[in-house]
Amino acid sequence: MRLAARPVGQPRPGDWEHTEEPVGEPGEGEILVRVKYLSIDPAMRGWMNDAKSYIEPVGIGEVMRAGAVGEVIASRHPRFAVGDHVSGAFGVQEYCLSDGRGVAPADPELAPLPVHLGTLGMSGMTAYFGLLDIGRPEAGQTVVVSGAAGAVGSVVGQIARIKGCRVIGIAGGERKCRALVDDLGFDAAIDYQSQDVRKALREHAPDGVDVYFDNVGGDILDAVLTRLARGARIVVCGAISQYNNTEPVKGPSNYLSLLVNRATMTGMVVFDYADRYAEAVRQLAEWRAEGRLVSVEDVVDGGVSAFPDTLLRLFRGENHGKLVLAVAGG
Repeated sequence: MRLAARPVGQPRPGDWEHTEEPVGEPGEGEILVRVKYLSIDPAMRGWMNDAKSYIEPVGIGEVMRAGAVGEVIASRHPRFAVGDHVSGAFGVQEYCLSDGRGVAPADPELAPLPVHLGTLGMSGMTAYFGLLDIGRPEAGQTVVVSGAAGAVGSVVGQIARIKGCRVIGIAGGERKCRALVDDLGFDAAIDYQSQDVRKALREHAPDGVDVYFDNVGGDILDAVLTRLARGARIVVCGAISQYNNTEPVKGPSNYLSLLVNRATMTGMVVFDYADRYAEAVRQLAEWRAEGRLVSVEDVVDGGVSAFPDTLLRLFRGENHGKLVLAVAGG
């Protein structure tokens, strides 16, 4: 699946070109990977824009960037053998030739392969480093996370609980909010579709919010800014409510709350922690094995051709947990 045009607003079918070509053979120092599962992430929308960001945009005509897991089916690389399962930025395609850079083992005995894209992948590591390194939660503090039923938010909330915090999740819909409390151990959940977020925060966080992990931006960020505790830390991970805007991004109007409460707002990109990925995976895997961390994957069948519509599930709020696309033949 190649990017055919820069989307204006929400991506449309004409923004993609589905192409076919022969599968190549690996050269010296390369591997051929048969892709089994694709990671579907909100960040993909930003990668389509020709704008300055933390990573170069996907070029017109290029295979759409995506994290994936798959199986090595041919190898001329000393680190990888045929039959190994690996993860990497293999793109939205059925097969990928790789020189091994950025490729990591994905042990199916440790966890099912989709988990290596979610809790044990970039989503889990984003939650781990963003919450612990930037949010710095302390036992007894109140942590609020938006997009709480998504791949990152669901892990953030559970790590906060492990650290002894009171956790409030913000999500869309009664089903998602109920699952946050009943299945993931959140102390409370706020349904932004049917509740007044500011009023609900006053109820559930009467002493203020110590850490806010922001995945959505927009009005919800503004609402949380009105409830900050002194010294609060805001982790800016994403702003999915703004990604398909055709008008300028809406910034926070209540930002002076940062001054009043001596609070901080810090942007977070997981790639900055590449030299510590192994640390995060070890700890996340340990918590998962102990039953303290629940993995939630939303796996969609359909293969590469289903990618454009599967991506839109994120912006329609239809996914629960980590959204993964199973590739045909995988």
